[in-house]
Amino acid sequence: MSLQQTLSDHDLKTRLIAGEETAFAELYDRYSAPIYQYIKKFVHSTDLSEDLTQEIFIKIWQCKSKLCEVRSIRAYLFIMARNHTLNSLKKALRSDVAMSEVLNSFVEERNDTEESLLSKEYHEYLEKALDALPSRTREIFKLCRQQGKSYDEVATELGISRNAVKNHMVGSMKILSASAKRDLGISLSVLLTVFLK
Repeated sequence: MSLQQTLSDHDLKTRLIAGEETAFAELYDRYSAPIYQYIKKFVHSTDLSEDLTQEIFIKIWQCKSKLCEVRSIRAYLFIMARNHTLNSLKKALRSDVAMSEVLNSFVEERNDTEESLLSKEYHEYLEKALDALPSRTREIFKLCRQQGKSYDEVATELGISRNAVKNHMVGSMKILSASAKRDLGISLSVLLTVFLK
């Protein structure tokens, strides 16, 4: 009987954390094909998709001790695939326009189950990060980034100076940017592209 017939993803994760190579082989067998297909939708290159898929699984093995905090290894794999692909493309595509097109294609595809799950994870993450900000800073961030208001409009609405609005925004972007890089391994712009769609 193979591991596939006997182990849930949770059990597989536990064995992987313990360093069992058979569990890693099973994880690869179970998820390399869907991860490859997911990446290929965006990079449109068989060779690059295969390389990125291999790199993602190598990262999983190298960082297996961090999997303790992961709720769903399936969701985690797709999040890693998205982040790693975006970061690789960012290096290849120095142009903001090209990067923007790639990001939009990620967002357009998000009706898939995995994409919806990732968007939900990103939303939850950003909401949690925003909750950690001072209430006024959070309010200003939401008015500017979610409602698309200008600094002048926000300043008038809240009865404060435009400079104060700017200072709050600079502060919040610094904090959120550091958090996104530390916790998700992505830039804040990637996180906001998903969040604001």
